[in-house]
Amino acid sequence: MTESNINIKVQLDGEKVPHQIRWTAEGGGTEKEQIAKAMLLAFWDGPDKSALKIDLWTKGMMTDEMAEFYFQVFITMADTFQRATRQNELANDIKKFASAFHKKFLEKEKAEQ
Repeated sequence: MTESNINIKVQLDGEKVPHQIRWTAEGGGTEKEQIAKAMLLAFWDGPDKSALKIDLWTKGMMTDEMAEFYFQVFITMADTFQRATRQNELANDIKKFASAFHKKFLEKEKAEQ
């Protein structure tokens, strides 16, 4: 059995708001430090049957980037759910929601311009 480390460094400003997020993952093809504007990390606590999560974003994360980020996360969640459960219909429901969410965001952005 082998081990791998995922390292996350968050630089905070004077008000403790994330200024920069940097991360690396050994053995995952990202040994070189990466910079991110936002992150979502979740763990499943089996005994408590609850999700433990960390969600951070920097001041530099623009609204359109956040919408695109969430759209891509929803699609990834659907793909992961399908692989883990083989529940194709439910995975497709997540993808439909993701598409509707993204479309609605884009329409709202266009209307506000």
